[in-house]
Amino acid sequence: MYKQIAENKRRTIYIIIGFVLMIGAIAGIFAYVYGDWKIAVWTLIVAIAYAVFQYFYAGSLAVMMTGAKEIEKKDNPRFYNIVENLSITTGLPMPKVYIIDDQAPNAFASGRDPKHALVAATTGLLDIMDDKELTAVMAHEMSHVKNYDIRVSMIVFGLVCVIGLISDLAFRMMFYGNRRRNEEGSPVGYVLILVVAVLSPIVAAVAQMAVSRQREFLADASAVNITRYPEGMISALKKLQSHSQPMKSQNVAAEAMYINNPLRKSFLSNLLSSHPPIEKRIERLEHGKTTF
Repeated sequence: MYKQIAENKRRTIYIIIGFVLMIGAIAGIFAYVYGDWKIAVWTLIVAIAYAVFQYFYAGSLAVMMTGAKEIEKKDNPRFYNIVENLSITTGLPMPKVYIIDDQAPNAFASGRDPKHALVAATTGLLDIMDDKELTAVMAHEMSHVKNYDIRVSMIVFGLVCVIGLISDLAFRMMFYGNRRRNEEGSPVGYVLILVVAVLSPIVAAVAQMAVSRQREFLADASAVNITRYPEGMISALKKLQSHSQPMKSQNVAAEAMYINNPLRKSFLSNLLSSHPPIEKRIERLEHGKTTF
């Protein structure tokens, strides 16, 4: 567990450094095409400032994008008490508790560290889970908090957002840019911009998938260790599988934060999903019953 925490802390630093370097390379391409190296300098400055902002405020941005509303104990005593009990059991600070008004059963955790963490669940999840299953799901999310998975997913969330903006900007510059610059610019440069526009979303999706799949298996196992009841997690995953549906407010950048894929199912989304198939997660828990 401590090894996983240390690895996630290092991974956060690597991701941020990689982000700044990637933005620098993209800025160099734009500067080359438009013959103005001030573009590269200012883009790097903005990228570094954004990385710092992202570290401190990505959790709040995630809440805004998902439409989650913070609650107190009186608003939903059952849900709040389960999170509170898990906080005591795990020795973690009490996270902020949010509810998302959505019938798609799902949940997520976010924040930069356990002292600044939050957990959220949809109304659909609260409706279909019994107390033991809901405890297992929230133990899964608290495991993400304890393992510092939330920091990694939060940073990836922000970087995927900005990569999407870069890709959109590249396409706009390719097809709607100034005609004079189109005539004077280097054809090689515009090919590079096109490559950036096409590859950026793919790089973002692969990055999400790489940092998320194994941590879901670990969080499932950690939840069982916390609750000492494998059947609770297995039953919860089976309900997530049978009641799975896309969320009303969908955002590719936020996908990796959820316990279940919140996006509309398609061949490409399944291929690049940040989540392993639920049947594989259930299978691992079934095989591991004797070791928990």
